[in-house]
Amino acid sequence: MKKIVLTGGGTAGHVTPNIALLPSLKEAGYEVFYIGSYTGIEKTLIEDLGIPYYGISSGKLRRYRSLKNLSDPFRVLHGLFQAKKLMRKIKPDIIFSKGGFVSVPVVLAAGSRHIPVIIHESDMTPGLANKIAMRKATKICCNFPETLKYLPEGKAVLTGSPIRQELLLGNKAAGLDLCNFTTDKPIILVVGGSTGAVHVNEAVRSILPELLKDFQVVHLCGKGKMDESLNGTPGYVQFEYISEQMRDLFAISSIVISRAGANAICELLTLKKPNLLIPLSANASRGDQILNANSFKEHGYSMVLTEEDMNKDTLLAAIRELYANRHQYILNMEKSEQQDSIDKIMNLIKDNSK
Repeated sequence: MKKIVLTGGGTAGHVTPNIALLPSLKEAGYEVFYIGSYTGIEKTLIEDLGIPYYGISSGKLRRYRSLKNLSDPFRVLHGLFQAKKLMRKIKPDIIFSKGGFVSVPVVLAAGSRHIPVIIHESDMTPGLANKIAMRKATKICCNFPETLKYLPEGKAVLTGSPIRQELLLGNKAAGLDLCNFTTDKPIILVVGGSTGAVHVNEAVRSILPELLKDFQVVHLCGKGKMDESLNGTPGYVQFEYISEQMRDLFAISSIVISRAGANAICELLTLKKPNLLIPLSANASRGDQILNANSFKEHGYSMVLTEEDMNKDTLLAAIRELYANRHQYILNMEKSEQQDSIDKIMNLIKDNSK
């Protein structure tokens, strides 16, 4: 039995693509191990699946001034020593890295032992962690055709992002029951990401009285970001986070409002859900969500509303326009070639295992 180490963490987007590969990896006979951080979201998600999990020290590599820039390099170095020790213990045949700063020590440790490494870059342009790690990569998978020009020639492969296949198996009756909704009005799903999106949450809540005249709204608002005063509002339900029943929420949703994280928008594309993307602003990120959203807009898969342009009137108008034109967005997504990601990545894993 061949062994594979999966790594990646920090946000759900750095974990769920790894989870999406698990059924195919097990079917292909791989013994799976996971290396992540001590306390990141990946630890809970992976341990719940019964996968052997190893936590290592990790630190963020920042482009800006911070006192933590003095201590975090030592955490990364300690993580590298821990990862090297785990490479000797596990003796993997291949590493698959989904990125995030915890993956850097793992990839470097694998490179030092000449273990093949496949990296997946979800965003339009590589983040700092993957820029460091790609030097040791055997192959680099990417989501967008536009990304190929940023990657080393001979290593880059356009695969799209692996999506959990169970998301395709949602049950509408279960979703309606979970939300206590009816079939009388269409349903909007609002997704702020695993950590929630304060600006999106506030904007959606500000137009609830108008929205609820024509729609029902299920709102995933992030840990600690629920508004208790809205509990019991007819046609509106909020959750901090949903895991297993996410497929049922997708099944009942006519349109989706979402951040523009690469994994999230690839799920929407696979599910062919008309969507309004509100990317994280450049002031709060390196701008990758803006690039992701604009790519999907150009392909006709998404509507886009920037945070800077978002107010009660623009958000309400965008939602109504999206719903009115939802069938055209579905047709556009049906023509997409960014499909079969799991099969493409599995072939790379099999071809490059030691």
